[in-house]
Amino acid sequence: MNDLLAEFTTTLDIPWSIWLVRLLGAVIFCGLIGFEREIDGRPAGLRTHILIGLAAALYCIVMLHMLRSDEFADEHVRTDPIRVIEAVTQGVAFLAAGIVVFTRGQVRGLTTGATMWLSAAVGLACGLGLWPLALTVTVIAMAVIILLRAAEKRAGTHKPGHGDEAAGRTERPDQIVL
Repeated sequence: MNDLLAEFTTTLDIPWSIWLVRLLGAVIFCGLIGFEREIDGRPAGLRTHILIGLAAALYCIVMLHMLRSDEFADEHVRTDPIRVIEAVTQGVAFLAAGIVVFTRGQVRGLTTGATMWLSAAVGLACGLGLWPLALTVTVIAMAVIILLRAAEKRAGTHKPGHGDEAAGRTERPDQIVL
Protein backbone atom coordinates (compact mmCIF):
# COMPACT_ATOMS: atom_id res chain seq x y z
CA MET A 1 0.00 0.00 0.00
CA ASN A 2 2.88 2.36 0.74
CA ASP A 3 4.23 1.85 -2.79
CA LEU A 4 0.84 2.73 -4.23
CA LEU A 5 0.59 5.81 -2.04
CA ALA A 6 4.12 6.84 -3.04
CA GLU A 7 3.14 6.54 -6.70
CA PHE A 8 0.51 9.26 -6.30
CA THR A 9 2.49 11.49 -3.96
CA THR A 10 5.67 11.72 -6.05
CA THR A 11 6.82 15.30 -6.20
CA LEU A 12 8.39 17.06 -9.13
CA ASP A 13 11.78 18.66 -8.81
CA ILE A 14 10.05 21.90 -9.75
CA PRO A 15 7.95 23.45 -6.95
CA TRP A 16 4.20 23.06 -7.53
CA SER A 17 3.67 26.82 -7.50
CA ILE A 18 6.13 27.23 -10.38
CA TRP A 19 4.69 24.48 -12.57
CA LEU A 20 1.15 25.64 -11.84
CA VAL A 21 1.98 29.22 -12.90
CA ARG A 22 3.69 27.92 -16.03
CA LEU A 23 0.66 25.85 -17.01
CA LEU A 24 -1.75 28.70 -16.29
CA GLY A 25 0.47 31.08 -18.25
CA ALA A 26 0.25 28.79 -21.26
CA VAL A 27 -3.55 28.69 -20.87
CA ILE A 28 -3.79 32.49 -20.73
CA PHE A 29 -1.33 33.36 -23.50
CA CYS A 30 -2.50 30.65 -25.90
CA GLY A 31 -6.09 31.43 -24.96
CA LEU A 32 -5.60 34.98 -26.20
CA ILE A 33 -4.39 33.70 -29.55
CA GLY A 34 -7.18 31.12 -29.71
CA PHE A 35 -9.82 33.67 -28.75
CA GLU A 36 -8.94 35.73 -31.80
CA ARG A 37 -9.37 32.67 -34.01
CA GLU A 38 -12.65 31.86 -32.23
CA ILE A 39 -14.19 35.28 -32.90
CA ASP A 40 -13.13 35.02 -36.53
CA GLY A 41 -15.11 31.76 -36.80
CA ARG A 42 -12.18 29.45 -37.47
CA PRO A 43 -12.41 25.72 -36.73
CA ALA A 44 -9.44 25.71 -34.34
CA GLY A 45 -10.32 28.33 -31.79
CA LEU A 46 -10.04 28.97 -28.10
CA ARG A 47 -10.09 25.41 -26.75
CA THR A 48 -7.76 24.03 -29.40
CA HIS A 49 -5.14 26.73 -28.89
CA ILE A 50 -5.33 26.42 -25.11
CA LEU A 51 -4.92 22.66 -25.24
CA ILE A 52 -1.98 22.92 -27.64
CA GLY A 53 -0.19 25.43 -25.41
CA LEU A 54 -1.02 23.49 -22.25
CA ALA A 55 0.32 20.26 -23.72
CA ALA A 56 3.51 21.97 -24.90
CA ALA A 57 4.06 23.46 -21.43
CA LEU A 58 3.43 20.07 -19.83
CA TYR A 59 5.99 18.41 -22.10
CA CYS A 60 8.56 21.01 -21.03
CA ILE A 61 7.83 20.54 -17.35
CA VAL A 62 8.11 16.76 -17.67
CA MET A 63 11.37 17.17 -19.60
CA LEU A 64 12.78 19.52 -16.93
CA HIS A 65 11.80 17.01 -14.25
CA MET A 66 13.56 14.25 -16.17
CA LEU A 67 16.72 16.33 -16.51
CA ARG A 68 16.81 17.07 -12.77
CA SER A 69 15.68 13.71 -11.46
CA ASP A 70 18.10 11.05 -10.20
CA GLU A 71 15.70 8.45 -11.60
CA PHE A 72 16.83 9.38 -15.12
CA ALA A 73 20.52 9.87 -14.29
CA ASP A 74 21.44 6.28 -15.12
CA GLU A 75 24.19 5.92 -17.70
CA HIS A 76 21.82 3.92 -19.93
CA VAL A 77 19.27 6.73 -20.04
CA ARG A 78 19.96 9.46 -22.55
CA THR A 79 18.03 12.68 -22.27
CA ASP A 80 17.98 15.28 -24.99
CA PRO A 81 15.79 18.32 -24.28
CA ILE A 82 15.73 19.27 -27.95
CA ARG A 83 13.68 16.14 -28.66
CA VAL A 84 10.79 17.57 -26.65
CA ILE A 85 10.72 20.63 -28.89
CA GLU A 86 10.91 18.41 -31.97
CA ALA A 87 8.07 16.20 -30.72
CA VAL A 88 5.81 19.16 -29.95
CA THR A 89 6.60 20.76 -33.31
CA GLN A 90 5.86 17.54 -35.22
CA GLY A 91 2.62 16.89 -33.34
CA VAL A 92 1.30 20.38 -33.87
CA ALA A 93 2.40 20.37 -37.51
CA PHE A 94 0.24 17.27 -37.97
CA LEU A 95 -2.76 19.04 -36.39
CA ALA A 96 -2.17 22.25 -38.31
CA ALA A 97 -1.89 20.37 -41.60
CA GLY A 98 -5.39 19.06 -41.00
CA ILE A 99 -6.67 22.63 -40.77
CA VAL A 100 -5.20 23.76 -44.08
CA VAL A 101 -7.60 23.05 -46.95
CA PHE A 102 -7.15 23.52 -50.68
CA THR A 103 -10.52 23.79 -52.41
CA ARG A 104 -11.56 25.30 -55.72
CA GLY A 105 -8.16 26.86 -56.25
CA GLN A 106 -8.10 28.55 -52.82
CA VAL A 107 -6.05 27.76 -49.74
CA ARG A 108 -7.83 28.20 -46.42
CA GLY A 109 -6.67 27.75 -42.84
CA LEU A 110 -3.06 28.84 -43.18
CA THR A 111 -3.31 31.54 -40.51
CA THR A 112 -5.10 29.21 -38.11
CA GLY A 113 -2.45 26.53 -38.72
CA ALA A 114 0.25 29.11 -38.07
CA THR A 115 -1.41 30.28 -34.84
CA MET A 116 -1.61 26.66 -33.67
CA TRP A 117 2.11 26.30 -34.31
CA LEU A 118 2.73 29.60 -32.52
CA SER A 119 0.63 28.47 -29.54
CA ALA A 120 2.83 25.41 -29.21
CA ALA A 121 5.91 27.63 -29.18
CA VAL A 122 4.36 29.96 -26.58
CA GLY A 123 3.42 26.91 -24.50
CA LEU A 124 7.02 25.68 -24.70
CA ALA A 125 8.27 29.10 -23.57
CA CYS A 126 5.82 29.10 -20.64
CA GLY A 127 6.79 25.55 -19.69
CA LEU A 128 10.44 26.57 -19.62
CA GLY A 129 9.69 29.70 -17.61
CA LEU A 130 10.73 32.08 -20.38
CA TRP A 131 8.09 34.65 -19.38
CA PRO A 132 9.43 37.75 -21.17
CA LEU A 133 9.70 35.77 -24.40
CA ALA A 134 6.23 34.19 -24.07
CA LEU A 135 4.59 37.53 -23.28
CA THR A 136 6.41 39.43 -26.02
CA VAL A 137 5.55 36.85 -28.68
CA THR A 138 1.89 36.78 -27.59
CA VAL A 139 1.63 40.58 -27.75
CA ILE A 140 3.34 40.70 -31.15
CA ALA A 141 1.13 37.89 -32.48
CA MET A 142 -2.06 39.58 -31.29
CA ALA A 143 -0.95 42.87 -32.83
CA VAL A 144 -0.12 41.20 -36.15
CA ILE A 145 -3.38 39.25 -36.28
CA ILE A 146 -5.68 42.07 -35.17
CA LEU A 147 -4.01 44.95 -37.02
CA LEU A 148 -3.63 43.02 -40.26
CA ARG A 149 -7.24 41.82 -40.09
CA ALA A 150 -8.35 45.45 -39.69
CA ALA A 151 -6.17 46.47 -42.66
CA GLU A 152 -7.59 43.60 -44.75
CA LYS A 153 -11.14 44.67 -43.89
CA ARG A 154 -10.38 48.23 -44.97
CA ALA A 155 -8.83 46.97 -48.17
CA GLY A 156 -11.73 44.58 -48.78
CA THR A 157 -9.51 41.49 -48.84
CA HIS A 158 -10.52 39.93 -45.49
CA LYS A 159 -11.99 36.44 -45.77
CA PRO A 160 -14.22 35.77 -42.73
CA GLY A 161 -14.46 32.28 -41.24
CA HIS A 162 -14.50 29.72 -44.06
CA GLY A 163 -16.22 32.12 -46.44
CA ASP A 164 -19.57 31.46 -44.73
CA GLU A 165 -20.53 35.12 -44.56
CA ALA A 166 -19.47 35.63 -48.17
CA ALA A 167 -21.73 32.76 -49.20
CA GLY A 168 -24.65 34.20 -47.23
CA ARG A 169 -24.38 31.62 -44.43
CA THR A 170 -23.60 32.94 -40.96
CA GLU A 171 -23.84 29.72 -38.95
CA ARG A 172 -20.72 28.42 -37.28
CA PRO A 173 -18.93 25.53 -39.01
CA ASP A 174 -19.73 23.17 -36.14
CA GLN A 175 -23.47 23.87 -36.30
CA ILE A 176 -25.74 21.90 -38.57
CA VAL A 177 -28.55 23.92 -40.07
CA LEU A 178 -31.39 21.99 -41.69
